[in-house]
Amino acid sequence: MSVINRMENPVRPKDLGEAALADAEVLECPYPTYELLREQAPVWLDPLTGMYNITRYEDLRQILRDTETFSNWRSSNDYENLTGLPRMAYERFREKGWVPGVSLAGRDDPEHKQMRAMFDKAFTASRIREMDPFVEELAYKLLDDFIDDGHCEFVRQFAAPLPLIIICRQMGARDEDIWRIKEWTDAWIRGRGFGLTEEQVIWATDKEIEAQHYFQPIFERLRREPDGTLLSELVNTVIPEWGRTLTDEELHAEMMQDTFVGGSETTTNAMTGGLMLLGMNKPVWEKLKSDPDKYLRTFCEEAVRLESPVQGLTRLVTRDVELHGVRIPKGSEIVVRFAAANRDPEKFECPHEIDLERKNAGAHLSFSSGTHHCLGAPLARRELYWGFKAFIDRIEDFRLAPGRNDFRHHPNYALRIKQKLYIEFTPKRR
Repeated sequence: MSVINRMENPVRPKDLGEAALADAEVLECPYPTYELLREQAPVWLDPLTGMYNITRYEDLRQILRDTETFSNWRSSNDYENLTGLPRMAYERFREKGWVPGVSLAGRDDPEHKQMRAMFDKAFTASRIREMDPFVEELAYKLLDDFIDDGHCEFVRQFAAPLPLIIICRQMGARDEDIWRIKEWTDAWIRGRGFGLTEEQVIWATDKEIEAQHYFQPIFERLRREPDGTLLSELVNTVIPEWGRTLTDEELHAEMMQDTFVGGSETTTNAMTGGLMLLGMNKPVWEKLKSDPDKYLRTFCEEAVRLESPVQGLTRLVTRDVELHGVRIPKGSEIVVRFAAANRDPEKFECPHEIDLERKNAGAHLSFSSGTHHCLGAPLARRELYWGFKAFIDRIEDFRLAPGRNDFRHHPNYALRIKQKLYIEFTPKRR
């Protein structure tokens, strides 16, 4: 069953002259625009942002492997040359908090490889297996907290707290603080949107500074008293090639971008989007719950492929490049559109459909690829698996609550964010 239409009347550009990706109505359902670009302009210069959007699967695969030509460096890392509102935010960080350092996601080799080695040790397969019982137990507990109500707001009561509590345990934060942390991650995301006012930038920056002052005492305690948590390792591990541990500024960047936003928001949005897909495609729901052992892992991959919580990320071109006859000058920024590639018919048959028997469902690019492949992907997959497994085990049937959902997403150029999803359900008898 096709899932391309997420609005009654999605924006469908007639030609490239009508194409737009920095428009809230287009972002609500960008897939018709992605389809046009894949077919007619696989390298498309967005006139509103000045960035080249790449939309075909094989092109993305090649770009993600070539980190010398397509750098992860971001212009926002160049503090000396910041102007306007970004400069104002920088000065505010410097005055009231810590200027965030360059995160793992914003580095190239050899620094990226050297820094990532520390993270890779923290996310080994054995460590993920050790966490699995806790992930399972938490998923069932969260559901049981509202199972007798017959209804819930799925984001607030399940999809958000599941990954947030897990990452809080790893990062030394208290479970009772998850909604403060959620407020900070929301502010971080909103503060990187388009067309922000000075007031909005100040608000988002101050929220991040508030988070910094929450975590700074934890860093200092862990330096005195290491406790074996993931954060303790990040705080105390010496990167051999650097001859030092991460600075406070680098730790603060990791906490917001790579850990809490990367480690919780994306899983929340994939889980919420996945349940919305099931609610809109009841034959898929019936088939899934008929044999979850057979279909659940594939469904998780299909949900991540179709929803693409990270719609696209930027790269900096380090030399002149020509692709599909389009010259991309050195110094240009490109957007690798994971969400467009994930629905490329050259890679995925019937790409707009949920196929519980799709053989290459896991070939999607939602976790990126190559050197910068998402290091938290194994944990995210376990969270999605146990989240949906608990839902199938506890819920006989459900529906998207009539009259309570507008099904809209927060407009964001890079992320797919669903803030609320109301459902009504019939629990299984136990």
